[in-house]
Amino acid sequence: MGSRSDLFHTPPAPGCAESAVVGVDACSTGWVAVTLREGRFAGAGTAKGLTELLRRVPDAAVVAVDMPLGLPAAGSRRADKLAVEKLAPHRSRVFPVPPRQVWEQVDYAAANLCCRRLTGHGMSRQSWGLAAKLREANACRDGGDYRLHEVHPEVSFAAMNGDEPVAWSKKSWNGQAVRRRLLADHGIVLPVDLGPAGRVPPDDVLDAAAAAWSAHRIALQAARSLPDPPEPADTGLPAAIWY
Repeated sequence: MGSRSDLFHTPPAPGCAESAVVGVDACSTGWVAVTLREGRFAGAGTAKGLTELLRRVPDAAVVAVDMPLGLPAAGSRRADKLAVEKLAPHRSRVFPVPPRQVWEQVDYAAANLCCRRLTGHGMSRQSWGLAAKLREANACRDGGDYRLHEVHPEVSFAAMNGDEPVAWSKKSWNGQAVRRRLLADHGIVLPVDLGPAGRVPPDDVLDAAAAAWSAHRIALQAARSLPDPPEPADTGLPAAIWY
């Protein structure tokens, strides 16, 4: 049995039969995840690859990941447009997801040209920086791991906050304090010592915890989606942001 902060060794408490749910966020070293049981913190951890992480949580009923799942063949996704509306005036917290062909390019220059050709707009380097992880996440779900659901932590935090987006940046002291309080108000109390996961930047941990909150709601069939119902992606699988 591992420590309380070990994502991959968190057996249910005595008398608790509920499966774990996991929230996942991309970080500089790979992925960081927060596990909940019965809506309460049960562990945190990191993994270099999402495939590795999923393999280590076989009992997880839902895995909510802060990464676009389901790419358009052309045009844009309704999920992103609706998220922008929900988070207004903080439009920059949502990045547009261009068609799959853009993500399949070999480098940023090619992706930027392809994006301009298909959408009329260029692609930011920040967005392209997510390409490898976006492809990995979509490969996992397209390959049959349907536990995966897309979330957007800022949409989740807004839902926790009475449908009002958090005013402060997630990288600011005030912003992190507000987000941590919102999580605690909803039963997710993050411990001071997260073990190895504590080396990850705080905003990534908070995003993973918000994703876990949404995962718990999905497991309870209490979650909502943008759009509702989800729209089909180019693979036929649903494309929606859950919260």
